Amino acid sequence: MPVTLSLEGKVALITGGSRGIGAAAVRMFVQSGAKVFFNYERSKAAAEALVRECGAENCASMACHLIGSELAQALVGACVKRFGRLNILVANHGVWAPEDQSVDKMPDAQWRNTLAVNLDAVFGSVKHSVAQMRKIAKPSQPAHIVLVSSTAGQRGEAFHCDYAASKGAIISMVKGLSTELIRDSIYVNCVAPGWVDTDMSRPALDDPPTAKKVMANIPLGRVGRPEEIAAPILFLCTPMAGFITGEVFNVNGGAVLVG
Repeated sequence: MPVTLSLEGKVALITGGSRGIGAAAVRMFVQSGAKVFFNYERSKAAAEALVRECGAENCASMACHLIGSELAQALVGACVKRFGRLNILVANHGVWAPEDQSVDKMPDAQWRNTLAVNLDAVFGSVKHSVAQMRKIAKPSQPAHIVLVSSTAGQRGEAFHCDYAASKGAIISMVKGLSTELIRDSIYVNCVAPGWVDTDMSRPALDDPPTAKKVMANIPLGRVGRPEEIAAPILFLCTPMAGFITGEVFNVNGGAVLVG
């Protein structure tokens, strides 16, 4: 087998693709030969700039606030309409409240919103993507699903129980779906980042006491770059990962070894 990370001829749907890890993945997937469809919520200008950068023949976007499970059907449908099929799903979108909130003070609305975005919408994205993937996946040309979790999903996160619960559920989904879907030639894996320099984490990283606490728990002594998360996601969607399914790929600078 040639040593290549090519996705030539593949169509990928990347949720939350206009910024951060999602945008890095969009660029990397296009550079590897894939056609990429992605959604954004509010970042229209960033999404349009990314499409121009990647080329409209290779990349397209859609405004879609993924909350709950139903809206994902329209997103998957738009991807298939634009590029004709769906080989890869990367469920990258998510929310995280930067303010610490003890469980007894956490508003019910925050809990419901976090799970609606981070879990229900991932379920919807998987559900409707699988319906399309089953039409074309076969052992020689499998489909791939990569769900983005977090170190918080593995060891919890104090004062962010909503986020930790949603990301822990993602890991359990991957373990169950991997055995359910492999008979359909659909691989299911997970990438679990630690702290990454993105817009979502920037308020916490810009706070000196919080940043000091974060760095103390990362053996590499720095946060990750979006490209350092996008690259493992890409790898898991290539033939080079042909014997990997149901796996949680930790990308966190050694952070799960501490604390």
